Amino acid sequence: MTLAATILPSVRGSLKADAPLAPLVWFKAGGVAQWLFEPKDADDLSDFLGDLDPAIPVMALGLGSNLIVRDGGVPGVVVRLGKPFAKVEQLDATSLRCGGGASGILVSSTARDAGIAGLEFLRSIPGTVGGFVRMNGGAYGRETCDILVECEVVLRSGERVTLPLDALGYTYRHSKLPEGAVVVSAVFRGIPGESTAIQAEMDRIAAAREESQPLRSKTGGSTFKNPAGHKAWALVDEAGCRGLQLGGAQVSEKHTNFLLNLGDATSADIEALGEEVRRRVKAKSGVELEWEIQRVGSFADAAQNLVGVKK
Repeated sequence: MTLAATILPSVRGSLKADAPLAPLVWFKAGGVAQWLFEPKDADDLSDFLGDLDPAIPVMALGLGSNLIVRDGGVPGVVVRLGKPFAKVEQLDATSLRCGGGASGILVSSTARDAGIAGLEFLRSIPGTVGGFVRMNGGAYGRETCDILVECEVVLRSGERVTLPLDALGYTYRHSKLPEGAVVVSAVFRGIPGESTAIQAEMDRIAAAREESQPLRSKTGGSTFKNPAGHKAWALVDEAGCRGLQLGGAQVSEKHTNFLLNLGDATSADIEALGEEVRRRVKAKSGVELEWEIQRVGSFADAAQNLVGVKK
């Protein structure tokens, strides 16, 4: 699925054709990126997108924790922000500027050291700042919209713009960030706090995750959004899906809103299992679960079916 190299702009970072994405995502499954671009800095990204044929799709990739990459791969350019975008700096007594590639652990730890409270929940989200901003990432009663001041974005056109909180149109696990836009940094604001108390809250959150979630498995995090008035995991459990298996994919026994790659699952296995869970939940409770995990790319085989579902 390689494009002719001559049609792509030159870069100062890394640009690879037919790059495997499975090693870069938590499920450890899926196809290749037609092109994988790791820019050297924001100018490199801006220049590249500005010169890139507008018809070529662009997708940003963070830690790959909330993502199914389909087995047929991802057409166009996948942008992955590396170390140059993983820096966090303190702006004032309660604010941090965080690179789009910075992890939730780095942001919350930097906030703790600076005596900034209110960002502890980021410790529990396995992703990067760019993903938090795009998906309004949240946990333990807090969301990105509660702490975001503004973000700097490179649009698909290559233009660099700064967007304030109210321009993102946040709702539950969703923003109105334009398609193909890449978040290169964000300013988060908390409140004054004591480092020891902040660490204690981070420890509490980490312990709660360890107890309730299959953290050491090949998974994609929370699979479905919580419907209004319901918990997704409870609906999945009530529909009899705990431990449900399709091929190499399984609904977690520990937390039923997590899907697992038991070792050799294809992305088709994982996605088809999720669709079967949605079907069973709808039949049992009448509630239609919405995917929280993003599903991107092309199917290797368009004829998807649910043959082989077992428990």
